Amino acid sequence: MKQDYSRRNCDLELSSHRCVHKDNTIRYLSNRYSLPLGTFGKYETVCIKKTEEKELIIYSHETGEIIAKHTIPDGKGLLIKDRKHSRDRTKGIDAFMDTVAQQFNDSEIAYDYLQTVKDKYPRYIRDQLQMILKETKVNNREILSAALNECIKRSLYGATDFSDVVAYLKRHRQVGDTVHDTAENVTHIKGVSGWIMETEAQKREVDAYTAILEGEPV
Repeated sequence: MKQDYSRRNCDLELSSHRCVHKDNTIRYLSNRYSLPLGTFGKYETVCIKKTEEKELIIYSHETGEIIAKHTIPDGKGLLIKDRKHSRDRTKGIDAFMDTVAQQFNDSEIAYDYLQTVKDKYPRYIRDQLQMILKETKVNNREILSAALNECIKRSLYGATDFSDVVAYLKRHRQVGDTVHDTAENVTHIKGVSGWIMETEAQKREVDAYTAILEGEPV
């Protein structure tokens, strides 16, 4: 028998509203659940219902249309993703941006970062995204998150900048593991004058790059 998940069902005890986030996910019990491409923008909120089989039903409170189904896991802090919801390059730049953003722990922050990169390099955004995606394939999420936060902190919006910061962080951690000099390493990472020599940044004048890292006008 086909179940009806219309507007009135949102008032049921096991049913409630959830906001749709810009990375096309909702949050439920400390986990994130994916939604199909284009859900954000089409819906501000959706309804959810937990079944006896520990399945999460996500549906429109206006039409009753089922948008997604997911099995509810036992853990917390997880991204439960249906591969059919993934965006790819064949579906446009926005889709490609979402694919890259999903590689980060906080995909919403990553998406905002990529949007700024797109605004800065509209003609070359595909190349920018390809470079950043390449970094996500060969680095763990801890490094990626640290690099993302550092880039945002220093207003470094570009694939080359992101790659340089990833390289610096990896090199610094390798040195830290070898030297075991915590005080010296903390002092070094807080200082920005050595970044240009560490990252070996390409396609940027040394003085200009150093100035940006030190917060000086270029």
